[in-house]
Amino acid sequence: MGKRNKMSQELQTRAMEVIPLGVHSNFRYWGEGVTPYVDKAKGGYLWDVDGNKYIDYRLAFGPIILGHAYDEVDNFVHKEIDKGSLFAMTSELEIEVAEKIVQLCPAVDMVRFACSGTEATMHAIRVARAYTGREIVIKFEGMYHGFQDYTLFSTYAPAEAYGNINNPIPIPASSGIPKALQNLIVTLPFNNFEILDKTFKTIGYQVAAVITEPCMGNCGAVEPVEGFLEFIQSKCQEYGAVFILDEVKTGFRIARGGAQEYYHLKPDLATFAKSIGNGYPLAAFGGKKEVMSIIGHGVAQGGTYNNNKCGVAAAYATLNCIQTQPIIETIQKRGMRLMEGIKDIFTKADIPVHMNGYPAMFSFAVGPVKPTNSRDWNKSEKEYYLNIIGKCIENGVMPDLDAREPWFLCYSHSDSDIDETLNVMSDVIKKVKR
Repeated sequence: MGKRNKMSQELQTRAMEVIPLGVHSNFRYWGEGVTPYVDKAKGGYLWDVDGNKYIDYRLAFGPIILGHAYDEVDNFVHKEIDKGSLFAMTSELEIEVAEKIVQLCPAVDMVRFACSGTEATMHAIRVARAYTGREIVIKFEGMYHGFQDYTLFSTYAPAEAYGNINNPIPIPASSGIPKALQNLIVTLPFNNFEILDKTFKTIGYQVAAVITEPCMGNCGAVEPVEGFLEFIQSKCQEYGAVFILDEVKTGFRIARGGAQEYYHLKPDLATFAKSIGNGYPLAAFGGKKEVMSIIGHGVAQGGTYNNNKCGVAAAYATLNCIQTQPIIETIQKRGMRLMEGIKDIFTKADIPVHMNGYPAMFSFAVGPVKPTNSRDWNKSEKEYYLNIIGKCIENGVMPDLDAREPWFLCYSHSDSDIDETLNVMSDVIKKVKR
């Protein structure tokens, strides 16, 4: 990239002296000498330290639902933190945010806060194990449920490492995960009714929970086939397992009530983060009163920063916008136009492509087969996808350089941003060899 990222290169060299890889999350590392460093962001745009401006479709990995530095949220946060930022007591504002979540999400009767999606899924799994008196958790290959050890299996490994589809191998996604935990996790291919049914028939009464994203939010936004999420729900009901719907990415994004509203689901527990606070640190998990009520009665859950005023105030303002303004509808309209426009560009170029996900968070897989699980998705033309995205970024359009991450839209993206993105994509497709 040369002069285009001279300052970023200098900052990375400096950062790597004191920070592993020069970043505070592995996902922010694009490689030595090419990792961008940010200066500022506003609305749907981001500027790096070299002054390059981008239409931002990463949106901090999904939390920015309204837009960067959104005045209505920031002004409310500024007002609230003048009263103090953190307390070992509960405020009325926390109750009001909890009430909003219950109002918006059809399956949520009670809720507890956390600081990150990782914490929310960790707490939900503990509650599920305590409620059922069981320990095994089922998750699906290619899905990411945060960095806690319990579910960080078969998330990023190459598909060939997963073993035979009828007898998958749980592959730890990191060194340092205790081997004993492998006995407590069962990894299965997404969208496979037969294998899930067989697994329940074999070990169903040992299963504490099935945790799933509505779509594969860390694997090209691969969607559920018709009826699969409902099938998970029915199997959990049949065998007394807890159905955990991980809405860290889809919550308050694909519908006001998230995927549980979109798909008419009734999970026992659901987890939220990202869009709940438009970029401020707050997460939540909640669900049926019968399940959530065991917290505090022999079940531990806490966190010093769970009620941090910045996050709580941002959640109040963000959820209020989502409740009272056409946020979701506007994003859906523009996102659909972008999805259809990208598909049309590939079609005119005679390149097979499959759009996955929702207008608010989507991706596309190049190749003849529409993926339904991570094994399928790994067969798509990922290198070609990355070459396309690299050129888009050079031309001011920034989706994530990781092919697994969806494109995210926010309310601040304009119609002209969609036009410019499609113009850039059209030019890139003509120039990048497949």
